[in-house]
Amino acid sequence: EARARAERRRARLRHEAAVAGAVASGARQLLAHVEVSVVRAEEERGAAERAKAEREQALVAARNQGRELKSELDKLTDSVHRGEVLGAEKRLRIEQLETKALEELGVEPAGLMSEYGPDQLVPPSPPADGEELPDDPEHPRNQPVPYVRAEQEKRLKAAERAYQQLGKVNPLALEEFAALEERHQFLSEQLEDLKKTRADLMQVVKEVDERVEQVFTEAYHDTAREFEGVFSRLFPGGEGRLVLTDPDDMLATGVDVEARPPGKKVKRLSLLSGGERSLTAVALLVSIFKARPSPFYVMDEVEAALDDTNLQRLIRIMEELQESSQLIVITHQKRTMEVADALYGVSMQGDGVSKVISQRLH
Repeated sequence: EARARAERRRARLRHEAAVAGAVASGARQLLAHVEVSVVRAEEERGAAERAKAEREQALVAARNQGRELKSELDKLTDSVHRGEVLGAEKRLRIEQLETKALEELGVEPAGLMSEYGPDQLVPPSPPADGEELPDDPEHPRNQPVPYVRAEQEKRLKAAERAYQQLGKVNPLALEEFAALEERHQFLSEQLEDLKKTRADLMQVVKEVDERVEQVFTEAYHDTAREFEGVFSRLFPGGEGRLVLTDPDDMLATGVDVEARPPGKKVKRLSLLSGGERSLTAVALLVSIFKARPSPFYVMDEVEAALDDTNLQRLIRIMEELQESSQLIVITHQKRTMEVADALYGVSMQGDGVSKVISQRLH
């Protein structure tokens, strides 16, 4: 049984080997056939690619030719369109010229061409300014000449320039000139009146300036004289004066106040103490009061920054002012109240209620 099985196995293997050999032989034949087919396919593909390249070259050439033909067609279309436009413009220009000839010259186009066409001789042009024509009628200057477009265009441009320089003719120019002349005369009279009025006003301004300068000069000199006296009384041993910044122009000058209290060398107000500046300002006010007296004066806390000595000096000056004027002084200083003729103020009684009181002292 074992030998039989081995024999059967060997028989099966021999059969399988025979089948495998047949398959291998068929595979070699198939491989050869496939190789032949591949070679043929390669050749056919190369031929197809060459044909494709030729077709693509032919297609590119055809497209380029089509574009060139399209461009040529566009050029021809534009040329035809421009020709139509130019023809329409020429026809419109001819119609305008015909209408202009009828309206301005009253000549039909046919008559215009027959009499003034390019085949007609051009008559001699009129003499220019300063030119003298020859006396001989047969002279070329006096003979008509053939029509030359360039020369006639020059004549036309010269005539147009002369026409533009001439300007438009206004038939109402005389009436407008008369109206303008009348208005010019009226405005001239008004201008003369204005000049006269201006001269009168300038004279009035001059007189006013002279009067103002005179009044200010007198007032300044009087105030400066009084200021020196009042300052020497308020500051015994001191020196004060008024100085003009521009003495040559009294209408625009400023006034500087120089004050030198006793024992000091400074003259500028900014370097003085508060009481000294206050007393200097009071001296200036009193100087103005003395130079140009007034019926009454109102003073508000003018001696608030003064000590007792300076206050006593100011009170003596106030007593002098009382002789010619009335003084209304707002103050908290008792010594100032003592020299007053009457007191008016607010006081609080023992019950804590404030009330207005008035008291005559003399």
